[in-house]
Amino acid sequence: MTYYWFKAFHIVGITAWFAGMFYLPRLFVYHAEAAEQPEPAQGILQHQYEIMEKRLYRIIMMPALALTVIMGLGLISTEPAIIHDRWIQIKLACVAILLVYHFYCGRLIKQFAAGECQLTGQQFRWFNEFPTVFFVIVVMLAVFKNNFPTSAASWGIFAMIVAMAAVIQLYARKRRLDRERAEAAPGPSGEATASS
Repeated sequence: MTYYWFKAFHIVGITAWFAGMFYLPRLFVYHAEAAEQPEPAQGILQHQYEIMEKRLYRIIMMPALALTVIMGLGLISTEPAIIHDRWIQIKLACVAILLVYHFYCGRLIKQFAAGECQLTGQQFRWFNEFPTVFFVIVVMLAVFKNNFPTSAASWGIFAMIVAMAAVIQLYARKRRLDRERAEAAPGPSGEATASS
């Protein structure tokens, strides 16, 4: 019965942790792009994103991370022999990479607060996709265990990465074209905005 308690709360922790890891980098995208806005909007937006990022990280992500790790260790303690299985070793390696990502997000929050973050919204869009790839790998390892479909999973993950890259590039192109159209649009005096 202990195993099921550990498993249930491990899943709860994972769900909350990944929800934060999916949302926080989106806030980074918007925070970085707020620098493109004129004042006073820029200052207001950056301040609001800073508050949202800190609260999400401290109030949701950190406790969820702790719950995930503690319940995961509890699960392993109920079946210590599992640590010798290849799938759990790969899963733990993926979790270690996600932990580095998590704490790097905390560092980015501090950089934003100090006005030192140099990454662009476009770079954060790429950064935002990182946990998705590892989430898929971790879930597949947990489900398939030693019967992990290596070939199918590899192609599926590759296809997912290509699709993400295509969407990011298409969105960047759309934003660029929208910006060019806005600059070329006639202003109140009838002249194009770019020439005024």
